[in-house]
Amino acid sequence: MTHLKFPQGRTYDLACMGRLAVDLYAEQFGSRLEDARSMAKYLGGSSANLAFGVARLGCKSAMISRVGNEQMGRFLLETLSSEGCDTSQVQIDPERLTALVLLGLKDRDTFPLLFVRENCADMAIDAAGIDEGFIAQCRALAITGTHLSTPGTRAAAHKALQFARAHGTVTVLDIDYRPVLWGLTSRGAGENRFVDNAGVTQQLQQSLPLFDMLVGTEEEFLIAGGVAHDLIASLRAVRALCPQSTLVVKRGALGCCVIEGAVPSDIDAAPTYRGERVEVLNVLGAGDAFLSGLMASLLQGKDWAESTKVANACGAIVVSRHACSAAMPTPAELDHWFGGTRNPKVDADQQLAHLHRVTAARPSWSELCVMAFDHRSQFYDITRACGVSESRIPALKKLLVQAAEQVERSRQLQGHTGVLIDGGDYGADALASATGRGWWVGRPVELPGSRPLRFDGTRSIGSALTHWPTEHVVKCLVHYHPDDEFSLRLAQEQTVLELWEATRQSGNELLLEIIPPRALTPDGTADAAVLRAVKRFYNLGVKPEWWKLAPMQAQGWRDLEALVAERDRHCRGAVILGLNQPLDFLAASFAQATNPIVKGFMVGRTLWVDASTRWFKGEMTDAELVQAVAHNFAVLVDAWQSRHTASRAAA
Repeated sequence: MTHLKFPQGRTYDLACMGRLAVDLYAEQFGSRLEDARSMAKYLGGSSANLAFGVARLGCKSAMISRVGNEQMGRFLLETLSSEGCDTSQVQIDPERLTALVLLGLKDRDTFPLLFVRENCADMAIDAAGIDEGFIAQCRALAITGTHLSTPGTRAAAHKALQFARAHGTVTVLDIDYRPVLWGLTSRGAGENRFVDNAGVTQQLQQSLPLFDMLVGTEEEFLIAGGVAHDLIASLRAVRALCPQSTLVVKRGALGCCVIEGAVPSDIDAAPTYRGERVEVLNVLGAGDAFLSGLMASLLQGKDWAESTKVANACGAIVVSRHACSAAMPTPAELDHWFGGTRNPKVDADQQLAHLHRVTAARPSWSELCVMAFDHRSQFYDITRACGVSESRIPALKKLLVQAAEQVERSRQLQGHTGVLIDGGDYGADALASATGRGWWVGRPVELPGSRPLRFDGTRSIGSALTHWPTEHVVKCLVHYHPDDEFSLRLAQEQTVLELWEATRQSGNELLLEIIPPRALTPDGTADAAVLRAVKRFYNLGVKPEWWKLAPMQAQGWRDLEALVAERDRHCRGAVILGLNQPLDFLAASFAQATNPIVKGFMVGRTLWVDASTRWFKGEMTDAELVQAVAHNFAVLVDAWQSRHTASRAAA
């Protein structure tokens, strides 16, 4: 066990105080930062990464820091909150901007790093805002060394530490030495991890006795101890100031040492816990991942052997990935990592990548009622039949968004409402209107009617998805039958695989809609054909978040449930498509869809084709169209929500 005594029965496991910033990572590997042409945005800052990582591993974390009253600050708060981290103690600065960090990935040893932190929000944290009652509800408090570098942040840190000591909260220092943030290097030398400086040592040593545990690299203990080029002497200097503190020395691929008593004469004689050897993509964030695994494990009651094992695994996983916070592993990933079946090359472990995608925090969709108007050719055909210009279609689609909004209010569908809308000339305005509401938003990629499957408007779906909001779900309809002629089947499968790979890279979820061609599907065989098709795509390694399928018999849904449980238990589930069936038929079919694998419906033409035709002809006003479509949508919502009652009545 450990010498650390974490109090029990408190609201929060760990509060993290310090840097809270936006990381902008260059997406071009091997490029100078000067030559980077696109960047990915993540939550960053050592303390924020720790709060995020500990929450991801199942602990109750909280963040104590400060952000600007602007978009980047809100992004950080939303990101932390979505992971389960409390942000009530993050101050909002009305004047300063949220800190930024720009990072490049030149090679395994070169990571150009620019801290854009001039007078930034998190370095202006107000000591008067530190809440003693809140810290008293925390089992541990972790502070970054950066927040000991200026009088203002040091005053806030010391106040928090004072409260922690008064209430028995375990205190942890992540030395996190960044010479550039102490003003010791040029601003362009952010990647420099060590500059010897007596002033920094003196400043740190004034605070070291306030901590129960100190964590740092060998270089960081050199600056904390202040004995140049002598790790043991530096550790002994720290020990003299902190006779009861636990010292955790991070040693990269070698693992780490944990020193709870006297410092030995040789670092290799200290209790050592071996690390993991992996291919390194990006060492940035490895220490934050290590500390996340260490703190989460210690707080969960694990001993040093188990805690450092998890910590070293977390660090190894993160160095193989692009980001820091977003790269943090989940408990399911760690189970796979230690389960004996992982690929030695982390970036080639498809199961690990899949688990990272599907077991991290994501919006919950336990039930979905979706209005589909992603149709393109059908709307065009209606305008031709009505003798009106297709230029009126965008306005119609915006009215359909209003109809969905009306039903969301009338049926209290918040968190269960969805739309399927195309992103081209017809639907772009409606799609923009629907995005950002907290709705489930799907968007098609298939060329209407194509067989073999082709993408609409692009020959490079991966390139196209780089311009999509992450919240948009990629919907792809494929007219597919397992008994298709071999060359046709192979062509379609290869296109779906291309789409699958593209969505894994872009981060968009995938909804795969399967409709077997009628010519190959005699009456009574549709359910079996669909199930065979789903199984075939699983055999190919395609694991979409959603399946969109025609109504099936109860046994068909049971068979689908068993198949999904076997192949991908993290699948979101299935939704029912409409196929332009009458409203009464669809409502009745819901009685067969009581299996929990079925999460809802996505119906289109049944809801709006008649009203749209009348609207185009001038026989219906905007308000009347919205009302008519909303009525139809509400009928299906009511039928869906009462399907269990209908099923029992039919039985």
